[in-house]
Amino acid sequence: MNLWQAFKMAFKSISMKKTRSFLTMLGIIIGVASVVIMVSVVQGQNRQTMEMFEKLGDNKITVQAYGYYDTNNETSQKLYDYCLTMSDLVEGITPDVEINETATVQYGAKTIRINDWNNGNYDWHTAMHIKLGSDQYGVCNNYTLAGGREMSYLDVEKTNAVCVLGAGAKEALFDFTDPVGEYITINGQPFKVVGYYEAVDLEGWNELDNIIVLPYTFNRSMNNNYNIDSYVVKAKSAQATVEAMTKLDAFLNGLFPMNADGNRDNGSFYVNSNNSSAEQVQSQSNMQSLVLGAIAGISLLVGGIGIMNIMLVTVTERTREIGIRKAIGAERKSIIAQFLIEAAMICSNGGLIGIAIGYVGTMVAGKLLLSTTTDVLLPSPIITLGAFLFSVALGVIFGMYPAVKASGLQPVVALRAE
Repeated sequence: MNLWQAFKMAFKSISMKKTRSFLTMLGIIIGVASVVIMVSVVQGQNRQTMEMFEKLGDNKITVQAYGYYDTNNETSQKLYDYCLTMSDLVEGITPDVEINETATVQYGAKTIRINDWNNGNYDWHTAMHIKLGSDQYGVCNNYTLAGGREMSYLDVEKTNAVCVLGAGAKEALFDFTDPVGEYITINGQPFKVVGYYEAVDLEGWNELDNIIVLPYTFNRSMNNNYNIDSYVVKAKSAQATVEAMTKLDAFLNGLFPMNADGNRDNGSFYVNSNNSSAEQVQSQSNMQSLVLGAIAGISLLVGGIGIMNIMLVTVTERTREIGIRKAIGAERKSIIAQFLIEAAMICSNGGLIGIAIGYVGTMVAGKLLLSTTTDVLLPSPIITLGAFLFSVALGVIFGMYPAVKASGLQPVVALRAE
């Protein structure tokens, strides 16, 4: 008997017992669909997180450095000067400070309240924020100019009353008109708009666009001379990020040395990179994918046991047929091939149905769990192919014992079967 005949006989056997065959496939269908949906959702979540890190900007180093007796922001100047000496590694540095005092921003008839804590509807994510930064604020925080220019070094040095608007602030104050050259007032003080940024457009992070950036030298007059202790350093590459972090850590260790008790007497600091955070998220996501895939794979194994069970029943039902075939000269390998092909066909059909359900389930789960509004979440072709091949392999593995048992029947014994 050739393979084509074996396939036809397997198809005929499955077709004659449709309900039993479907119930047998059910474990494979559920297992494949579970693997596809679970792993795809985790991968989609990971992809969203990686996109968030990309929009926030890669190669960013967050530095928090605070001198206990630093009344003139000396730490800020020392850190700024040190970063200038690392021009081969660092693109820029900026304080990352927000005005915490209540303020009123006006342009014409439009008024925006900043830090209006008494407003019962205050929402950090949708509220407007006034940021204090250097001339490198946009570069360090991954903003792209849509019009005008960044603040200049002289603007910061001379405390010029200029500002750069985020996309949300520009829209709230100026709608669709060009704000460059216009003046807004903050607590009655006029500030010239010299530029505005493109929208970051990161879902759930509206505060990234709802900003008004002023020179950090306004910290004394507008922020009650709050100690600047948070900075963003932009490295030139991933490799430069690691080297710059090492040097910054050593530099700050020199500024704030530990005493004999293992404590720092004159300050504290913290250095971290979003590259490290992204790697940690990637590692956690990979582990989560493996765990969920393994859990879903258990149902595939259960389905495989069901395949073995039904194939043993099939061998029992067709004992007489097997005896006749062996009596007229059928070889053991042809009997084994017939039953393995039948088991593989049951699993492959179940796998295909499971993949179809997995595709639909993944799209639905993507909309419900990941809130994907633009792209439709679809399973990875590699995951899909892997789940299908695994289901077929299960059919072969769990069908092997019934096939071998069938091929080992003695013709005389088999022909006596009722």
